[in-house]
Amino acid sequence: MSDNVFKAIADANRRRILNLLKVHDTLSAGEIAEYFEFTKASLSEHLKILRNAGLIYGSKKGQYVYYRLNTSIFEDILAWVVNLRNKSEES
Repeated sequence: MSDNVFKAIADANRRRILNLLKVHDTLSAGEIAEYFEFTKASLSEHLKILRNAGLIYGSKKGQYVYYRLNTSIFEDILAWVVNLRNKSEES
């Protein structure tokens, strides 16, 4: 698992974005922006970090980019946590 994942989820605003995408499945950047008070540039940076970590996908439809969760990465994270827990119980 890459350090980018941990960097991405360390920020509360990025965790809020992930939760929004969990609830709404797919949102445009403009729709995500409605939930926050920071600038479009800040939102763009948060989305970039989440994309680079592989936590979300962005797909362009017309003039908008729509974002959704990459659920397979969350399965990998869960497996990593379970494995970590099992190793600590063996110790």
